[in-house]
Amino acid sequence: MEILDIKDLNFTYNAASDMTLRDISFSVNEGEFIALCGATGSGKSTLLRLLKPQLTPLGKHTGNISFYGRAIEECTSASDIGFVMQRPEQQIVTDKVWHELAFGLENMGIKQQNIARRTAEMASYFGIEDKFERNIAELSGGQKQLINLAAVMVTEPKLLILDEPTAQLDPITASDFINTVKKLNRDLSLTVIIAEHRLEEVIPLCDKLLIIENGSVIAFGPPKEVLSKIYNRDDIMCGMPAAARISAYLGDADCALSVKEGRELVRKYVPVKTPPTVNNAAGMSRTVLEFREVFFRYERTLPDVLKGLTFSVNDGEIFCILGGNGSGKTTALGAAAGILKPYSGSVLVFGKKLKEYKNQSLYKECLALMPQDIQTVFLRNTVREELDDAGAVTADLPYDLTPLLDMHPYDLSGGEQQLVALAKVLALKPKLLLLDEPTKGLDAASKRNIRMLLRTLADSGITIVAVTHDVEFAAECADRCALFFRGEIISAAPPEEFFSENSFYTTAASRITRGHFDRAVTAEKTAELCRLGGRKAVT
Repeated sequence: MEILDIKDLNFTYNAASDMTLRDISFSVNEGEFIALCGATGSGKSTLLRLLKPQLTPLGKHTGNISFYGRAIEECTSASDIGFVMQRPEQQIVTDKVWHELAFGLENMGIKQQNIARRTAEMASYFGIEDKFERNIAELSGGQKQLINLAAVMVTEPKLLILDEPTAQLDPITASDFINTVKKLNRDLSLTVIIAEHRLEEVIPLCDKLLIIENGSVIAFGPPKEVLSKIYNRDDIMCGMPAAARISAYLGDADCALSVKEGRELVRKYVPVKTPPTVNNAAGMSRTVLEFREVFFRYERTLPDVLKGLTFSVNDGEIFCILGGNGSGKTTALGAAAGILKPYSGSVLVFGKKLKEYKNQSLYKECLALMPQDIQTVFLRNTVREELDDAGAVTADLPYDLTPLLDMHPYDLSGGEQQLVALAKVLALKPKLLLLDEPTKGLDAASKRNIRMLLRTLADSGITIVAVTHDVEFAAECADRCALFFRGEIISAAPPEEFFSENSFYTTAASRITRGHFDRAVTAEKTAELCRLGGRKAVT
């Protein structure tokens, strides 16, 4: 049964000269799981918001959107279509978990007895009984996003829309979240449309893949069918699952999607001895950033967030820190930037303790931090004003900000905001660059540009410390990767060693190649080794 039908949809934002969406047409059947992908700024969020009348952006649109055969504006209940946003804090409206679960039902006029029953059942389904009385502010980002999903599901929607819901989650939490969404789809025959840049987990689970480019649909259908048609579009394929990219690199007609299918593909090739990798960090002598037994807590009555944190980063190194939500990674960056003051231990930048930097000299062509909450860096009404104030030269960047110059920073997509903020931070000409989730909300092509930019900066002598949940980015970009756990760095090694030794904080390519090729942690390296080995018959 058809639940959603979009025909000839066009949309233009107020005061904008160009259309954001052009001639969008597709339909969705009841119970389908649809993955929506496209470049940053391609119109994904705009399209999803047009599917939820209460979130329709201001602008002019033509065409038709039908929900169960009726114009979507005529939907009698706001609860028919559930929506989960990218940033958990944007959607939370109450203080306690149980308040959040009950809030939507109370606004629907549901009887108190039924509210109690439905919230209890939903809390049990999501396994959050132990958090029922907790303050939401005390929860991690992943827990908050799960509460958002539960609060939407308790209203019993017929269609669930998710706009990059895992953008701020660590890899394990993100995988759990996506599997929970798939379980809802499977258990309740719930129709799901999810926009994601993190496609490794989503595409193997989806029924259909919808790709948008410059506001238009360029492909829609079963994922293998879609990918077989666009396998030569490297700008799109670079964001697809590692198994699909390996298939494309090798010219394999039967496009693999999952780790399991990828392993079956790799088994067709003779294993070869992996060439020794060059550790770019080797030979670096000067220590740029050093933590010595650093302890930090936010209040005296609260437990330590940093617990004897000790590590060092060398000159010209790209050092990526991975770890779970709430493990202390962002706190460590705040301490490195002098924003947070440890109660014990020392933080040194270029051999000097932070307290020795006087009159803001730490931030004068020395150190710069791009925070996780990117909107905190925006102070002006247009992107042009933001860049002018910072002295940023857009021509020097590997990405084009020209189409955004006259827009308000808050009107940009999450990925576009990341790019503008990075331009502002680079204008400070730091020698030590601290980045908190630099690829959050970015499409794969933009990530590749950022990766190339960071490598160029590192080669010029700039040291980069990046906190990231993006294991693929870290594998391709870092000189060393570190695992942060409970306020400490547990291990640090070059990416080939780091990801080969981890079971969960690792790349899909590493999972695909284990037992076949040693220390192949990227799709590109895997395809290269397969080509070196040549085909063999599998018995």
